[in-house]
Amino acid sequence: MGMNHETLATAPKVLLHDHLDGGLRPATVIALASEYGYHSLPTTDVDDLAAWFNRGAKRNDLVLYLETFAHTVGVMQHRDAIERVAYECARDLAADGIVYAEVRMAPELCTEAGLTLDEAVAAMLDGFRQGSAGTDLTIYLICSAMRTAARSLEIAELAVRWRDAGVVGFDIAGAEDGYPPTHHLDAFQYVQRANFHSTVHAGEAFGLPSIWEAVQFCGGERLGHGVRIVDDITGPKGEEQLGRLAAYIRDRRIALELCPTSNVGTGVCASIADHPIGMLRRLRFRVTVNTDNRLMSATSMTHEMMELHDAFGWGLDDFEWLTINAMKSAFAPFPERLRIINGLIKPRYALMRADATLGAI
Repeated sequence: MGMNHETLATAPKVLLHDHLDGGLRPATVIALASEYGYHSLPTTDVDDLAAWFNRGAKRNDLVLYLETFAHTVGVMQHRDAIERVAYECARDLAADGIVYAEVRMAPELCTEAGLTLDEAVAAMLDGFRQGSAGTDLTIYLICSAMRTAARSLEIAELAVRWRDAGVVGFDIAGAEDGYPPTHHLDAFQYVQRANFHSTVHAGEAFGLPSIWEAVQFCGGERLGHGVRIVDDITGPKGEEQLGRLAAYIRDRRIALELCPTSNVGTGVCASIADHPIGMLRRLRFRVTVNTDNRLMSATSMTHEMMELHDAFGWGLDDFEWLTINAMKSAFAPFPERLRIINGLIKPRYALMRADATLGAI
């Protein structure tokens, strides 16, 4: 069927890798800066600020990309501000057709004005609950620890403490190079002993050693990005040979939280058409599609799907496969995953195919 933005906007979507502090509305950044006396914004014009964030995300360097977060985090230091950001996040995701989302945030970044870690988490969860009310969206929080800091065990304990109130996982985020996953081994071991879930930012700006540590030492169930697994795949198209690590990732169905638009901005690849998601999908890795940072990358799940359609010719069958992949790898309880797959995703894709067939007659 012919694909367009309006068609894909109605498709049910699952989002596993999205940063709360990377998805603020530009107008909200400006409003919160004014309300709480944050004076460091480069501009107070909504369109100019949106463009500034997007330019910052296209500097072909992860460290430079991360610099833009100083301003979003800068306006997320008070409970009401955090709650508003979380509320608007849920509203925006629901409006984009997302039926399940795990949004991540580092609570330690929200404590400069005196909030405790628990107060920051409570504000995020309250915002999510209010924003998702009356929609088809189920939304949870993943607590991230900054890999450049030394609070990962504390954040792991925080995540487990809130496991029955809306937190479903633990993660480490931030610059990879020089900060390997094993620097936070005690946190990941704590999570494993608690029978809790973890995903690990690995294989985005750094290569196979980061992925290997994330999986084999830290027990990561998913890989945040993980795109550099292609460094362990050789040979021409149709004759690819998987190295030991790539085969392990594929065979164990360890999900890759791929973020195509973000990866282009940080220099992982030159364009969406050059992104290895096409090869990884063809080789049957557990591929998922994600936004990463909707503000910085000026993206949405619908936009990501449209880009993949234009680059690879993917259609409804491909997007349903990707969406179910993501739901299978979600940290929600198994019955909840089945309910969303069988009650929302499959029926809606079936209806979309039926509509497409009728439209072609």
